[in-house]
Amino acid sequence: MSDPRAEPRRRGAYAKGVARRQEILDRAIEVFAERGSDRTSLRAIASAVGVTHAALTHYFGSLEELLIAVYLASGDADGEREPPSDDLTPVGMMIESARTNREVPGLVQLYSSLIATALEEGHPAAKEFATTRFARLREELASRIAAQQASGLIRGDVPADAVAALVIAASDGLQTQWLLDDAAPQHEALAALELMLRGSASRAPSGGDGAQ
Repeated sequence: MSDPRAEPRRRGAYAKGVARRQEILDRAIEVFAERGSDRTSLRAIASAVGVTHAALTHYFGSLEELLIAVYLASGDADGEREPPSDDLTPVGMMIESARTNREVPGLVQLYSSLIATALEEGHPAAKEFATTRFARLREELASRIAAQQASGLIRGDVPADAVAALVIAASDGLQTQWLLDDAAPQHEALAALELMLRGSASRAPSGGDGAQ
């Protein structure tokens, strides 16, 4: 016969484990926000976070899994923000994101490291993270682009999914240039892309009364 006291103990241990994992994760986010990943060993990260190497391995398994958990958890705060307005174009969303990312260059470096790792053999977790993220972003942005093409905010003579892929590529590529050289015209280049994608409804009239 099972001990009726065992289940509450198990639930209590599980809750404590979840809380401890979150505590470690919160501290890891602070560490990575300050200094990025730097391809540091799990042991070195454990020291910086203030836990044992065994504890970090227990909760996250590997360095790759920890990096993914840190990046995903750091993005949870973004979900608490007001959703973007319907008239904010995908490029405009990337411009706002770039402004925010400049405040936490360590996490930007972490993201870039994860994408680079995903391209290497033998890193299935990073590959799944990257491919899932890109597929989700393309789908979300393509839906927004199609709606804005219908309203004339974005030019309608280009496929929405192709525009979505282009916006993501431009954003990530410019972000990499900024990491290497903070003088790179990240915002200006995105603004130029925005201008090229504008539809007739958002174009300023060329003449005094707008007649062509």
